[in-house]
Amino acid sequence: MQGARNRTDVLTGKVGVVTGAGRGLGQRVAVALAQAGASVAVVARTPSQVEATVERIRATGARAIALPLDVSNAGAVDELARRTRAELGPATILVNAAGIFGPIRLVADSDPAAWIETIAINLIGPYLTCRAFASDMLSAGWGRIVNFSSAASLHTPGPLNSAYGTSKVALNQFTRHLAAELAGSGVTANVIHPGEVKTAMWAGIRDESQQLGEVAAGYRQWAENVGETGGDDPQKAVDLVLEILRDPDPTHTGKFLWVKGGMQTPLPSW
Repeated sequence: MQGARNRTDVLTGKVGVVTGAGRGLGQRVAVALAQAGASVAVVARTPSQVEATVERIRATGARAIALPLDVSNAGAVDELARRTRAELGPATILVNAAGIFGPIRLVADSDPAAWIETIAINLIGPYLTCRAFASDMLSAGWGRIVNFSSAASLHTPGPLNSAYGTSKVALNQFTRHLAAELAGSGVTANVIHPGEVKTAMWAGIRDESQQLGEVAAGYRQWAENVGETGGDDPQKAVDLVLEILRDPDPTHTGKFLWVKGGMQTPLPSW
């Protein structure tokens, strides 16, 4: 979304929280929310990246606060909720874009700390943030939660990405449970596959898979394909998030949603 904010937008005056907003898709979503008229709590682990996103948002005339923290830490998320309410107001938009791919290793060769960190950031983080902000949405009678999942959660399991795949399968199921709990309240919760995008995660998979021999051939091929084609336009993911946030139908919840015209053919979910 470009240009000045649309003062008639349904998102005008709303407060949004975007995790993983220091770079990549999370940053793009945070800026788009601001351009649509929302105030934004910008969340990521790296302070310099968070500040850079906030500067971009404030340049549009919107309100934003920088919150460099780890979403997998319960105390940090409690502080996130407290500061968001105090400085921006109750949040009724939550976009969980924070995520890591984790170890590209066979289970027997994996580092337990790296494996567990993947689960913590990709699953525990969204659980904590959803828990922290659901009450504000219920009080308002309106809210939109978007959790970034992956087509990897729907693929036939294979070697090397057990941490990432497991985290996203669990995130899907968590979001479905949350949607069931929120049904009829005006609050929706959905997961999305944001597309095959040339992000820092893509670059990490590309580089690490080069060191792993034949077992990682599929990852090398995927990374090369995205690199050669340019991958999906990141704006597709932003457009999908905005479409979900603006959707007036509260029964559109508990779904796995796809970008339009993406490289990945949509797969059956549930």
